[in-house]
Amino acid sequence: MQKNNPKIINAWCMYDWANSVHALVIVSSIFPVYFSAAALNASAGTGIVNFFGLSVKSSVLFSYTVSASFLLTALLIPLCTAIADFTGHKKRFMKFFCYLGAVSCMLLFFFTKDTLNFSVIIFALSLIGWSGSIVFYDSYLPEIATEDNFDRYSARGFSMGYLGSVLLLLFNLSMVLFPSIYGITDKAMPARISFFTVGVWWILFAQIPFRYLPSGHHGKKQVKNWIFNGFTELGKVYNELREQPYLAKFLGAFFVYTMGLRTVMYVATIFGANELKLPSQSLIITVLLIQLVGIAGSYLFAWLSSQIGNIYALMIGVAIWIGICSGAYYTTEAMEFYLIACAVGMVMGGIQSLSRATYSKLIPENTSESASFFSFYDVTEKLAIVIGTFIYGTVEQVTGSMRNSILALLIIFVIGLILLSRIPSQKVYRYGLETKTN
Repeated sequence: MQKNNPKIINAWCMYDWANSVHALVIVSSIFPVYFSAAALNASAGTGIVNFFGLSVKSSVLFSYTVSASFLLTALLIPLCTAIADFTGHKKRFMKFFCYLGAVSCMLLFFFTKDTLNFSVIIFALSLIGWSGSIVFYDSYLPEIATEDNFDRYSARGFSMGYLGSVLLLLFNLSMVLFPSIYGITDKAMPARISFFTVGVWWILFAQIPFRYLPSGHHGKKQVKNWIFNGFTELGKVYNELREQPYLAKFLGAFFVYTMGLRTVMYVATIFGANELKLPSQSLIITVLLIQLVGIAGSYLFAWLSSQIGNIYALMIGVAIWIGICSGAYYTTEAMEFYLIACAVGMVMGGIQSLSRATYSKLIPENTSESASFFSFYDVTEKLAIVIGTFIYGTVEQVTGSMRNSILALLIIFVIGLILLSRIPSQKVYRYGLETKTN
């Protein structure tokens, strides 16, 4: 297949456009605000909810739900990706997880204070579907693009995701702020409709990459014990990973700083709602601001990596995160929260985009196990989310303060920066580093 085909590249980027509405509406903005309000109603204003007989703070339940979802995904995805590589049906797995996540979003339409337990499970399934589809989506990058375009195309995908999700959020926000225009009288209905629109948007625009991305029917000859051979493929990839001189170091650093980065992504709105008592509209508008700034941030870090190299650019991003956590710990006013949100937007997408591109450069070229290689990347990310959100929730549960949880994230970012500094700082290329410094 010819690489750098504009039609295929644009189709690939459209999956970011399709699925990023989940990250924005469900994870970061409307759903967390609605979740806090529904949990407060269900607990008669105490904030302590009963989840299948277990009494727990609603914010802690949110964190633990994210942890459990990504732990299950981390256990499931390696098997799926190994089988996808072995059978050549990568796109089928991508479709399955896509539809699982999208349909789960639609089912959140039925989320009320009386269906809290059911809705938490559905929320978890939406996370599994979203994260499961992403690993197969990411694994296409080294197949459809040449190495010199990884940074640029990865940034384009993230930017498309930001733009698409902002458009849907603007529509959803108009319902939340001006329900009478749509003839809506139930205060909860705009949010519930928003959850449904996420699923529809996701499925609709996912048809573009599903139409143009390679089907992947180039797997190995199938045998009867195909599940066993899936694990065999994972073992082979693991052995190859151990032989890559800088890949192990990068994955270690990526694991740590992602632990902090993705935790912030999932709990920032809950922090604003519960700790700072910001109104719902302000929180949603803040997340919208983060998305708009994030578009510029993705391209900024792609440009920065071309000037000083991937590792230096990532180190700058992590250093900014340390500053963000320091500022968030002392934040008490709404304006301070908004300023920190702008900083978050600048580095959030940029670091994620650059991390994906850096990993793509480090895996073996022209490998037939690209999905399995990206399953390691995905599992690393998911386990980081599991541990990060669990630490955040546990610290809050023990100490009673989210601010102490922020201090824990600050320490995590410091460790991540130290681990990144152990990797040579020239521009990253496959199997090693370019000899001349950029």
